[in-house]
Amino acid sequence: MSDLIEIPAHLLPQDGRFGSGPSKVSDHQLAALMAAQPGVLGTSHRQAPVKNIVGEIRAMLAEFFQVPDGHEVILGNGGSTLFWDAAAFSLVDERAQHCAFGEFGNKFATATSRAPHLAPSSVLTAEAGSVVTPKAEDGIDTYAWPQNETSTGAIADISRPTGIGDALAVVDGTSAAGGTLVDLSQIDTYYFAPQKNFASDGGLYFAILSPAAVERVERVAASGRYIPDTLSLAIALENSRANQTLNTPAVATLVLMHAQLKWLLEQGGMAWAAARTAESSGRLYAWASDFPHTEAYITNPINRSPVVATLDLLSGVDAAEMRRHLRANGIVDIDPYRKLGRNQIRVGVFPAVDPDDVSALIDCLEFVVERLVT
Repeated sequence: MSDLIEIPAHLLPQDGRFGSGPSKVSDHQLAALMAAQPGVLGTSHRQAPVKNIVGEIRAMLAEFFQVPDGHEVILGNGGSTLFWDAAAFSLVDERAQHCAFGEFGNKFATATSRAPHLAPSSVLTAEAGSVVTPKAEDGIDTYAWPQNETSTGAIADISRPTGIGDALAVVDGTSAAGGTLVDLSQIDTYYFAPQKNFASDGGLYFAILSPAAVERVERVAASGRYIPDTLSLAIALENSRANQTLNTPAVATLVLMHAQLKWLLEQGGMAWAAARTAESSGRLYAWASDFPHTEAYITNPINRSPVVATLDLLSGVDAAEMRRHLRANGIVDIDPYRKLGRNQIRVGVFPAVDPDDVSALIDCLEFVVERLVT
């Protein structure tokens, strides 16, 4: 369209993908996918070529996260949404407490609250853009909260809550895992899907279970509770130990994740990834504080996500109109979460995103905004 603002080529990032999931897939992952044809793609997931990839992914995740002794890495069909239902059937004993400060914490709380075999969940809430963390409460056997609320760009502490005894601490790491630091000795279950920091596609979940979580899963499975096979973490655990899944997995997703994990470990692992995302998001937050038409949505700097940066647009700048011009120039997927309804942008800065591309994005944002307000 003739009314579109054309951004000079020298300002544009090398890669204009800044989505919060699915995220940017890198060239080395596509090369790995090509190399998997025909030896892996289109072959049985019960045979060595695919099972070896699953086993290597489990081992690399254990290395990346410096998994404590006795913890187990499992995977299953479906993403984090399915894991919420699986946890409601297989992990929560009688009653859960949830921290809900955005869309995804609320969804998990809804899953356990609706489960007919569980007592109504206790839900601690905070306004979107802020954070609430678990508090010890009588009768709670599972404390659940998101590390990084993808919808708002708020990050929470994941230290083990004080005074919870032998209750399980269960953390949603979907948009944080692989891009932030985490001490798994503090919690019992850390679960995530691979389409964020691990730059793969959806359709699978991964979870790291402590010995206490494994014992809970096995005990609940043996209790006589009805658990559909697809929601049974005991079955997922059994299959994972054999480097497979209950049903056919998305093999291409496994190949992409394997390649990204290999790259992350070669670069320096979790510490390197966390430093890279902090550098990228830090550039955005510093710019937003200085540029007169923007501000960080998360007011408390401690709670500003290093992997998903949300910035409000001020001074009458229409964020949707700005994004329209950016998309026409190849800068895509910086839309805010739809249910927030805010005049903002949300920028995914996972490890695959080059910090220099973030700086180029900032230059393009300034270029477009200055032309919209004049």
